This record gives sequence, C-alpha cells and structure tokens, in this order.
Amino acid sequence: MSTYDAVKDLTLRIEGYDLEPLEREVAPGFTLRRTVVVLRGEGEEGRGEEVDYDPDTQARFQARRGELPFAGEHTLDSFSVLQAGQTEYRRWAFESAALDLALRQAGRSLGDQLGRPSQPLRFVVSTRVANVEGWLALYPGLRFKLDPDRDWSDGIIERLAAAGCVETVDFKGIYRAEFGLPPDPELYARIATAFPGAWLEDPGLTPASTAALAAHRDRITWDAAIHEWSDVEALPIRPRCLNSKPSRFGSVRRLFDFYDACDREGIALYGGGQFELGEGRDQIQLLASLFHADAPNDVAPAGFNVRAPEAGLPVGPLSFSPPAGFRL
Repeated sequence: MSTYDAVKDLTLRIEGYDLEPLEREVAPGFTLRRTVVVLRGEGEEGRGEEVDYDPDTQARFQARRGELPFAGEHTLDSFSVLQAGQTEYRRWAFESAALDLALRQAGRSLGDQLGRPSQPLRFVVSTRVANVEGWLALYPGLRFKLDPDRDWSDGIIERLAAAGCVETVDFKGIYRAEFGLPPDPELYARIATAFPGAWLEDPGLTPASTAALAAHRDRITWDAAIHEWSDVEALPIRPRCLNSKPSRFGSVRRLFDFYDACDREGIALYGGGQFELGEGRDQIQLLASLFHADAPNDVAPAGFNVRAPEAGLPVGPLSFSPPAGFRL
C-alpha cells in the first residue's frame, strides 16, 4: 500500500471555512503576509498555511473569504480533485487543512494513520552569514544552511570551515530574478573544497560549473526544481539526497508519492520551509519527524527566523507527541 493510500479515503465533513491573515515584520520595512485556511466541521478545525510571498496575492486571496463551495462531505481524495487548477502554494494550504480536519474528525494523528512514529527531529538554521558567530555563541552545537556568494572572503570561509557548522550551502542557481544567483564556477569550487561534508544545493549547471563540481557531484542536491517525482527523473545528475519543501508539491498525493519513490530509489531527504508564520511550520516539522528526522532539516523553530540571534530557543533534536490531526 502506498503512503497516500493510507489517507486518501479519510472522510471530512465541512460546514464552513475562513481565511485568517497573518503578518510579521521580518526585515526593516518589509512585512511578510500569509493566510491561514481554516476548514470547520463537527466542532473541529483543520488549518493550513498559504505561503505565497507576494502580499498582493495574499490580499486578493483573503478578499475571497467565503466564496468557495466546500460545504459537505468529502474524502481527502475527492477534496483534492476540487483543488485542481490552484497554484501549488494555494492548493497545499487547502489540502493540508483538509488532511488536518479529516484526522481531527477521525481522532487520529498523521503518524498513527501512516503507521509511522515521530522521531527526534534534527534541524539546521538558515541565516545570514553575519549572524553565525552570534548564534554559535548562544548555541555552540547549532548547525547551518547558508547561501554563499562572492562577498564571502577567504577569512569568512576559513572561520566557517574551522567551526565545522555548515551542513548545506545553497547556491540558488535555479532561482530567477532577485532570488537567484548566476552560475559561478569559481565560487562553487571554493565552497565545495572548503566544506567537504556539506550538501551543495541548487548549483546552476553550465559546462564550466559542471566541470568545477565534477569531483563533488555526489554531494549535489536540489530544491527549487522539485515539485513532483518526474522532476527528479529529469535532473541532469542523479541525486543521493534532495530537499523536500511540502508546499512546492501542492497536493498531498504528489508529496506522498514523492516520499515513496525516494524511499524506493534510495534517495535521502532533508526538509525545507517557506518562512512559515503559523501552522505551516508545525506541519513541515511533523513531516520531517515522520519521514527524515535525522537529516539537516531546514525547519528550525520559528524563533530562529529573526534578524539577530536570541537566547532561550529550543535546540535539537526536537521530540514531539503529536495530537490528532496534521499538527504538533
């Protein structure tokens, strides 16, 4: 039986729904806006987070509160069919809320339904390189996922390498516009050599950059290009490991089929997030604890998503006792 088979026939009864705005200032002058989908029925709520980064998209979505005809009885699978045509982020918000509601109404946790216990969750922190020293002063055992660029001096690289704290480097060579960086063979070679144990995520592959990473190709991993299993089959280099961001997949089925295929093919996984502000962060932590707990999961508690290091935050591994639903 596939992983999706274990949840697809769960029944959910929807009496109404709401869209709750979330926002947080994450940088001077920049407020991140999100939306929580809340499905209600039989005294229970199912919740899921829409993680689109565009504030105008979120505002238009919130203005549609109450317009969608979801009332009635569904299975998780039939509810998923209703989401066809939505963006992946929007679809994930509704489907994760539906999974949460169905499990709440059934009185079962996701781990119970799948027959998978939650394991202690290891995580890394994604932050600016300027913050690493401050975080390590507070939490000496902390590990990081960092985004290298040409501003990294030899001194910065040497200090990070000596600290032994870098588990993943994200070259952002797949992203476009302001989020991406052009392929940089010289940078790739410097970083790959300096951090021989780190995963090398999303390099932009050209003949020159491919040659620069030839000795390190078994550490190349991918994130931005992965939305379903067929994307893995189309990769130019067969991966040993991949980053799994659930909201990129859109549907629960697509995500769970991806998990099954990676397990079948012997591909390791580590989790990633989208700067979730609400329930979405708990949900990606739960999935990581069920499917790839002992990995450099970029799903740190939300308290680490701050501009400057703070004391008093939980350190991993994190242990959970999940209640009924798709939640912690």
